[in-house]
Amino acid sequence: MAKFELEKLVRPNIWKLEPYSCARTEFTGEASTFLDANENPYNDPYNRYPDPFQVEVKKQIVKVKGSTPKNICLGNGSDETIDLMYRIFCEPKVDNVVAIEPTYGMYRVCADINNVEYRTVLLDENYQFTAESLLAKVDGNTKVIWLCSPNNPTGNALNDAEITKILDSFAGIVVVDEAYIDFSSQESWVAKLNEHANLVILQTFSKAWGSAGIRLGMAFASEEIINLMNKVKYPYNINILTQKQALTLLAGKEKVDEWRKIILAEREQLTKELGKFSFVEKIYPTDANFILVKVSDANKLYSHLVGCGVIVRNRNSVSLCKNCVRISVGSPEENKELVKALTSFSK
Repeated sequence: MAKFELEKLVRPNIWKLEPYSCARTEFTGEASTFLDANENPYNDPYNRYPDPFQVEVKKQIVKVKGSTPKNICLGNGSDETIDLMYRIFCEPKVDNVVAIEPTYGMYRVCADINNVEYRTVLLDENYQFTAESLLAKVDGNTKVIWLCSPNNPTGNALNDAEITKILDSFAGIVVVDEAYIDFSSQESWVAKLNEHANLVILQTFSKAWGSAGIRLGMAFASEEIINLMNKVKYPYNINILTQKQALTLLAGKEKVDEWRKIILAEREQLTKELGKFSFVEKIYPTDANFILVKVSDANKLYSHLVGCGVIVRNRNSVSLCKNCVRISVGSPEENKELVKALTSFSK
């Protein structure tokens, strides 16, 4: 088992960093008069800076997701928490990261922004990987391994046994991005967080929680890693409107569960409908709220659907996804419109 030493992984300047001390970190609690943050006294509650550590939101998250508030960092979407991994652990022009291919594109974009080498390992024909293949790309300057499960754009959950091998064999940070975990039958890695000091798990309010517009991502990790993320993130990264909407969503989890059940039922029905078309060559197994479909001519189909006012994602240019389109599972009405458009294409 690889020896995990957090201090040796962190960029020296970040390890020594003194975080910005804002008014809402110097004083927490109740008071009758706040005159410490140069806020306008009018237009309550929007005149006040939001809680920089989103304490109430985290308390409600753990009731749903498990873990503890000290093991959670909230980001302005998961993209902020992805970027934090580079800023905390990767020295520009020196360090590198390793990722599967194809996968979520922001891992590479953030690597390019932070001037960090991005190494890829192609998935196999079943869109799976082996720990051996990823570890073969690792050297002394590899700080992070990216694993998206269920993966985007392929839709499938990655092999848990291979992920475990990575966690046990790699002395760096292993990020498991679970943006689509609520649609999967596999258990979240949050349940095993305490077993792996190098594990960071990403989840989001954008998918199952129907709230892409509020931009709220969740990172679960050891208290030591979360402390580093809180030190580097901007103080008021989650605004008061987002925090309020998150609390409303968490209080109404039954509605979210209902959405999830409908989407899963629609996913099954849509898969059956897609199988009826002669131009559909393969429907890939999915653990997400979308379906990757290989067709005879992805570019032609995409253009036809656009003309019908139905927008899917053309993944033809993505590695291992030639002539594939990615179709989000919509409402029953939206899915009927899709099937209608596909039917007119087949004629």
